[in-house]
Amino acid sequence: MGAVVVFQPEAPVDPARLAALLAERAAKIPRLRQRVTPTLFPPGGAAWTEDPDFDPGAHIRVHRLGEFYEEDPLASYAAEWIEKPLDLDRPLWELRVVTGLPDGRFALLLKLHHAFTDGAGAFAVAVGLLDELPGARAIPRPSAPSAAPRSRNPFDLIKGVISEAGENAVIASAILRAARPFPVSPLAAPASPSRRLSFVRLDLGDVRQVRRAHGGTANDVILAVLAGALREWMANQGRRVDGRPLRALIPVSTRLRDGGSGANQLSAYLCELPVHLEDPVQRLREVRAAMNRHKAAGPLAGAGAVPVLAGRIPPQVHRLATRFAGHAAGLLFDTVITNVPLPKLPLTLDGSPLREVYPLVPLAPRNALGIAAAVYHDSVHIGLQVNGAAVTDTGSLRDAVVKSAAALYEQSL
Repeated sequence: MGAVVVFQPEAPVDPARLAALLAERAAKIPRLRQRVTPTLFPPGGAAWTEDPDFDPGAHIRVHRLGEFYEEDPLASYAAEWIEKPLDLDRPLWELRVVTGLPDGRFALLLKLHHAFTDGAGAFAVAVGLLDELPGARAIPRPSAPSAAPRSRNPFDLIKGVISEAGENAVIASAILRAARPFPVSPLAAPASPSRRLSFVRLDLGDVRQVRRAHGGTANDVILAVLAGALREWMANQGRRVDGRPLRALIPVSTRLRDGGSGANQLSAYLCELPVHLEDPVQRLREVRAAMNRHKAAGPLAGAGAVPVLAGRIPPQVHRLATRFAGHAAGLLFDTVITNVPLPKLPLTLDGSPLREVYPLVPLAPRNALGIAAAVYHDSVHIGLQVNGAAVTDTGSLRDAVVKSAAALYEQSL
């Protein structure tokens, strides 16, 4: 997972100075010094330990975009960079400072392993790397994950074990019921490390206008826009859109519920995207109703809570189940769509204001695409990550997002 963040400096920047500044700040973040170490007990397990040879500068590089013509040089370079696996023998993160953008802008590229943190945790890491603001002190600084304190009362412990076992049974049962038979997902893709990226920027004012006219949340509107975009894109690809709805895995943070400890604290909803509906307003109503049902049931009640279940099984079982779960992901969902929370604070790096931020969600096994959105100031920034072996052109998907947003906005005036 990762992000592409664009800054607008007032004067030309020195990329080496930026890299040194980032290394200095990274050295002060305990979480960034952690790496994965195998454990003897439990067998097959692993733990986060401090890297004794940690060098933050080794995780940070500088790159200048070339002069060769490309439709979006930043997206092309970021795609080549994000597809390269992280080294599991050292802390699981990397940064790139990228210059050569139009108007003197520069970009910061952040790559993290999803085991390292979730979207909310990634934001906490990023805050520690950016300039400190008085309002930012209210945001928890990232730290090494630690186990939540346990009650010493044996009756409370027994009660907790029984409650957790009951939740696990509910989740497992929901997963089995939610699995769909073949034919396979219309967005299925061959396993491939190749990636392509594209970035879309929508006007937040348009999203708010849709909310005022038709109700729902900003997230509901974004999901409806993406449902329309996927309908348009699939039709252009010659794929059927009048069959079953597409199903999206919508990650849900459980940090407040779990007290904020641990590296990755996610549940999820499985939401049907009504790509079979032609009317954009009706698509929004369907998405709104589906999300309301999920919220009423809670993040531990459905098949989407598979991340919760994965975090509770023994390491040996986890190692065996992970490979199977990867192959079976298409039976549960067709794509992952996440909305990364960002603050309303004016963020800067070395005094340069942040102008654009495009999050990148991990691409699930055999999924053709994953979509991540982030609202910052007056814009909705959408990062599209696709399987390069299955999707050769991201431009048509980007255009479909813009067209879908415009169609829904026009129905809201």
